[in-house]
Amino acid sequence: MKRFRRAAVWALLSGVLAALIVPFLVPVETSGTLTEREAAGPGAEFVEVGGLSVHVETATYSGESADPPVIVLLHGFGASTFSWREVLQPLAVLGDVVAYDRPAFGFTERPTGWQGENPYGVPGNLALLDAVIDRFADARDVILVGHSAGGLVAGEYARLHPDRVDRLVLVAPAVLGGGGPPAWLTPVLGLPQIDRLGPLLVQGIASSGDQILEQSFADPAALTDAVRAGYRAPLTVIGWEAALWRFTTSPRDNALATNLDALSVPTLLITGSTDTIVATADTERLATLLPDVELVVIPNAGHLPHEERPEQFVAALLTWLGASTT
Repeated sequence: MKRFRRAAVWALLSGVLAALIVPFLVPVETSGTLTEREAAGPGAEFVEVGGLSVHVETATYSGESADPPVIVLLHGFGASTFSWREVLQPLAVLGDVVAYDRPAFGFTERPTGWQGENPYGVPGNLALLDAVIDRFADARDVILVGHSAGGLVAGEYARLHPDRVDRLVLVAPAVLGGGGPPAWLTPVLGLPQIDRLGPLLVQGIASSGDQILEQSFADPAALTDAVRAGYRAPLTVIGWEAALWRFTTSPRDNALATNLDALSVPTLLITGSTDTIVATADTERLATLLPDVELVVIPNAGHLPHEERPEQFVAALLTWLGASTT
């Protein structure tokens, strides 16, 4: 019996020791082969803001106002400036337009170490947005547009800085749901062994991305090979897995959801009629909780109305702003 107990103890200790050591012996390699600038391609525009090399796409104002506003576009999870391709230029009838890739996505620099605010968490995203507005808006009016998870960042920024945002547009915003991993899971994700294997755990995003995209469109025909390729392009960047893991494990406290009555900036909510990612009903419910809001439901559109129904999307903004293209 003593021998059995001794053997059981040694087996348990060996198992614990293996669990502690083996993760550090597993090779963790990136599937990416290109730098951000190489993956973005010739002619891509980058600006140094907030201590990062940030990939941006811009469109110059096409109207006649001497003092046009600046329209800042924030994409959602797993997306990039590519998500705004159908509306970037059309929105230039309203003002100068700038879309940028948020940290961990697109072709913006993916730091592995930093001083100060974690660039992958909500506070870091807010700081970067503030720097982008400083860089492009100067003292001009700002129309802030955020989609899905980008809507959470845009909404929280507008709540905290109503003096810097004149109008807010939230597209299928991920506001009422929770953000980040559950609180009980945070200590587990912070274990060195789990952190070591984290980049391997998120590689599944490459295979599940197509399924999420398919769920995002009301019309399956809208998901063309070109669209798939546009969404996959950032997965060629060296270290995308480690950056996405940092994003996944970063704090994303959703203070906006509990302070909606403090969001004083005039807000336009846009949702597709068949959104299943951020349910259409959730956006409709959000409209009842904001103090100064208008809701537009775009028919025959899913989670990406600005991609799937760009003309209706731009028309909704023009109508809300009382603008005209003539």
